[in-house]
Amino acid sequence: MLAHSPQNTPAPSWYRATTNIDLSCPPLAGAVDADVCIVGGGYTGVNTAIELAERGLSVVLLEASQIGWGASGRNGGQLIRGVGHGLEQFSNVIGEQGVRDLKLMGLEAVQLVRQRVEQYAIDCNLVWGYCDLANKPRHLEDFRADMEELRALGYQAEMRIIPAEDIGEVVNSDFYVGGMTDMGSGHLHPLNLLLGEAAAAQRLGVRLHEQSRVTRIEHGAKVKVHTAGGTVTAGQLVLAGNAYLGDLQPQLSGKVLPAGSYVIATEPLGEELARSLIPQNMALCDQRVALDYYRLSADNRLIFGGACHYSGRDPKDIAAYMRPKMLRVFPHLANVKIDYQWGGMIGIGANRLPQVGKLADHPNVFYAQAYAGHGINATHLAAKLLGEAVSGQASYGFELFDRVPHMTFPGGKHLRAPLLALGMAWEQMKEAF
Repeated sequence: MLAHSPQNTPAPSWYRATTNIDLSCPPLAGAVDADVCIVGGGYTGVNTAIELAERGLSVVLLEASQIGWGASGRNGGQLIRGVGHGLEQFSNVIGEQGVRDLKLMGLEAVQLVRQRVEQYAIDCNLVWGYCDLANKPRHLEDFRADMEELRALGYQAEMRIIPAEDIGEVVNSDFYVGGMTDMGSGHLHPLNLLLGEAAAAQRLGVRLHEQSRVTRIEHGAKVKVHTAGGTVTAGQLVLAGNAYLGDLQPQLSGKVLPAGSYVIATEPLGEELARSLIPQNMALCDQRVALDYYRLSADNRLIFGGACHYSGRDPKDIAAYMRPKMLRVFPHLANVKIDYQWGGMIGIGANRLPQVGKLADHPNVFYAQAYAGHGINATHLAAKLLGEAVSGQASYGFELFDRVPHMTFPGGKHLRAPLLALGMAWEQMKEAF
């Protein structure tokens, strides 16, 4: 799940206030060479850099602002199994086995994060336990079907259907009619995860440059990537800007719609109140189109996120906008102060499947984007696949993702957001019935 703000200064998030690593990443200066140039300093870019550096390639990564400025450093911190939505829709392109393999990769993706944290001893408050919350009785039936399918795929984590009468075991709220717990998903401090990964990349020899916005790309047998301060010449290029790619590569940016999502963090609630809200310290998420997602922080704040805006305009007061959503779930927090509020852009594709591939007209340019708000695990999977493909290693997973076509949103730059907003409004209206 996400969040991130279009201003040039990072929003005052709780994550930014509680970072545990200081990175030194000077702006690019002068002309440098590398095997691979990566554009974008979020999970996708940094983890692709790790994958390539571990394989012995020289890597330069360019970030327009600072590492974790975008969705990777602002999201809800939920690490949830799976990639994509309604994967059966792709069976006519990749076959039933291809669909099954995508589902298996969605389970593998969480383990990739676990492995990264363990391998590099990253302090990011990783906690296991997640619950899908049912807003309607039919959601419980969906959960039972999900559980059956996950078992059939070989998913080993403990899962349990929670009936309405037992929902208080996972969340102290009358807003839900049940849930499904999953001990193979969880939550973490997303920015500290990324900063820990960036520090690991540096130790592996990756050259990280912040405040190095790419202004122009010269394509050819070697790419030449321009910033205000210098150039990078590389054999291969990875575009990992997601919702912030802008006009740098129009054929990619047209396939991603930036959507605003927002997060608030309360004042510290104290151990007793925090545990009364979420007794098992799980991450939680409901089933509505404009969903709520929330969890406790390591210092017992409630971190509550949700909403989805396509207007391109953030609410003037995020806390005032989000507080009623929080109080609908937890009315007993009416007197609790909101200490932090922030927002940002998630990248959404038309079919909700992450877009991983390479450009048809420039086969040395690779990309990954459009995680639809479920980016922590999906980015790490994309990075693994990019690492395989860019290094010349055969990658069935990369080829599978690359085979799925992705439409360009209709309406051009100015109309695509309003058109999608209308579609989302229709879906939300249907939820009422």
